[in-house]
Amino acid sequence: MHPIRPTQAYPLFSTASTRVLEQAAARSLPSHTLMQRAGLAVARLAMALAPHSRTVWIACGPGNNGGDGLEAAMHLRRHGRRVVVTWLGHPESAPSDARASWEGALSAGVEWADSSPQGLTRDDLCIDALLGIGVSSARQTPARPLDGRMQQCLQALRALQAGATPLLAVDVPSGLDADTGQFAAGFATAAPTGAGAGHYTLSLLTLKPGLFTASGRDAAGQVWLDNLGIDPAQIGHGPPDAWLSAPPEPPSRTHASHKGSYGDVAVVGGEGLAARGMGMTGAALLAASAALHSGAGRVLVALLDDGHLPLDAQQPELMFRRFDALMLEDLTVVCGCGGGQAVAPVLPAVITRAARLVLDADALNIIATRKDLCALVAARSQRGLPTVLTPHPLEAARLLGLTTAEVQGDRLDSAQQLADAFQCVAVLKGSGSVIASPDGTSALNPTGNARLATAGTGDVLAGMVGARLAAGVHAAHAARGAVYLHGQAADDWPQGLTLTASALARRVGG
Repeated sequence: MHPIRPTQAYPLFSTASTRVLEQAAARSLPSHTLMQRAGLAVARLAMALAPHSRTVWIACGPGNNGGDGLEAAMHLRRHGRRVVVTWLGHPESAPSDARASWEGALSAGVEWADSSPQGLTRDDLCIDALLGIGVSSARQTPARPLDGRMQQCLQALRALQAGATPLLAVDVPSGLDADTGQFAAGFATAAPTGAGAGHYTLSLLTLKPGLFTASGRDAAGQVWLDNLGIDPAQIGHGPPDAWLSAPPEPPSRTHASHKGSYGDVAVVGGEGLAARGMGMTGAALLAASAALHSGAGRVLVALLDDGHLPLDAQQPELMFRRFDALMLEDLTVVCGCGGGQAVAPVLPAVITRAARLVLDADALNIIATRKDLCALVAARSQRGLPTVLTPHPLEAARLLGLTTAEVQGDRLDSAQQLADAFQCVAVLKGSGSVIASPDGTSALNPTGNARLATAGTGDVLAGMVGARLAAGVHAAHAARGAVYLHGQAADDWPQGLTLTASALARRVGG
């Protein structure tokens, strides 16, 4: 058992894959073994998280997740803790393993109560063992109706955790879809969130993707894993459904190299709207700055503002060019940052000719309205030209013809739809950014926080991806590495110092 830190890659398994693994493991072990291992793991982590607890309240559902909680209750009571259990099941209808764990808890002398005990403090602990992966999809009716007692338990857990009492969720926070990271209908307002006291999730057997994207990151808190002694490879299971990204390899810059060794990035965007007293050149300059500080050999900037900015005095390294002077066939192009409608006339040439391409912002919005441009983007893969799309959820919705809610409802699936439709790497930005490839390989990013919710940080990411592409990094690895470092910079940001996109762009090198 160990905590999940953003220091290595981890395989992620969907609910369906986890159930297949669980069934295969159960066939190879004596009856009740998996639940015994799960309950012991929960109890061990509970004692580590709350070593001075006087009381542990465990809310147990009617199924096997509740059985894990009942098994943990037995161990905690035998270790001298006062254990109060609220069980929503019944011995006569409980699954056989859960019934055996209920008998163990009963014989150990745990207390039974219809609600949480009074007087829990920050030294005590609450355990959510209500549902686990029992919610099959946030877009469908919950697998088990949210009845009155379930609702009361969830509200009590949330109230206690929002105050001072730490919370440990068994496998998955109840009501959270383990695949999508979204709460099922009726659970969102009753389920515990990231605010308040410490909150933790012990993922059992496998890590689930929903713990690391959408609402899952807030709901899960610090995630731990106990594989219950099961290695998926040893029982013949196939590859994981996705990966949690690892830190990228540090760049290698040999002494006998020069600026041409690290590629040229051209940023195309920055529409000027002088007639209306507006302009969007800042977005293009942010992308260019990020590419520069991420190690690109040269950064060219083609502003679509009629040449009003021939020099950036703050960054004289940037080389300004007219768009028609760019040798697109030799360049990694980052297109769309602040481009407005002015990017539309240049998009066919950019998509057709750029050696490597990152499409962001206004470029994506225009492509979404034109089937001819969609076809041109998809055709790039047939010529071996790497392409990366970096949409936020609204831009992704436009590209897919969906609503933003539908995109967010299943972020992994939405990112994969983009990768399939455009035959390129797609980065769906947001909490737990998803990086999907046309070969079906997906990765979730474990870094980043809400400090990135400020104007211009997406432009910085586009420039970072461009720099890694220009250096010859494979498109999927370039995207994963850039997203990881982008989020890590926000995680490492000094407390009390406001994060701005321009400051972020200067710090993302590496």
